[in-house]
Amino acid sequence: MLQNVIRAMKLDTDFYNTVERDASFTPQAFVVVVVANGLAGVGTAIALSEVSVLGGIVGSIAAGLVNWVVWSALALFIGTRLFGGTADMGEMLRVLGFAQAPLMIGIIPYLGVVGSVWMIVASVVAVREGLDFSTGQAIGTVVLGWPAWLVLQWLVTALLPF
Repeated sequence: MLQNVIRAMKLDTDFYNTVERDASFTPQAFVVVVVANGLAGVGTAIALSEVSVLGGIVGSIAAGLVNWVVWSALALFIGTRLFGGTADMGEMLRVLGFAQAPLMIGIIPYLGVVGSVWMIVASVVAVREGLDFSTGQAIGTVVLGWPAWLVLQWLVTALLPF
């Protein structure tokens, strides 16, 4: 699995194509989302000197899982409806789950921003490969979907009791 995370972080298009087609990668994508958001939660808790690191980790994982599903649904909707891509929800969950791998560097305080930018780039690759269309269409999908996802992420985080 570590090799898969590395390939995802290296933006390996062959890997994203494999993940798109193979449903057996769904559990791994789930684990990537949990671990990436958990590690990012640790880094954030340390950077903010939070008393409850555990609360930060749990909240980060919960928000990450909800946001993963929401972002996958948004990307699928925008990519298929506006840009004519072809995919199903499982394909989007898998590719966008692995696209969250760069968030793992967020365990190092203040590197979370770098991980987030890297994740956006990985999301463009994941969306392009997942929806089987051009880089321009993938950028369009991400540019249209990302602001909506950020608002939803903020709402989910604000509503969680952690």
